[in-house]
Amino acid sequence: MANGWASEGAVQEQIDSTVNDEITRVRQSLGHGESATECEACGEPIPEARRRALQGVRYCVDCQEKMDKQQKGAGLFNRRGSKDSQLR
Repeated sequence: MANGWASEGAVQEQIDSTVNDEITRVRQSLGHGESATECEACGEPIPEARRRALQGVRYCVDCQEKMDKQQKGAGLFNRRGSKDSQLR
C-alpha cells in the first residue's frame, strides 16, 4: 500500500467480510431450544403450528415481521465505508 492504494484483493476481502457478517447475523437469529408459548414482545399466544414449525420461536408473526423489517433497513448501511474510501 506504498502508493496510497488498497492492496490487490482488498475489495474481495471487503465483500467476503460483509457476507460473513450477514451469515453470522442470520445464524444467531435462528431459533434454538424449546419454543415460547407467548410472544416475548407483545405477550400474545404463539400458535401451536408456528411453535412446531420453527424450533425456538420467540415471537408472534406480527412482531417477527416488524423486527425483520427493522433489521433489513439497518442492513442496507455499509458500516465499513464506501468502496472509494477503501481503494485509496
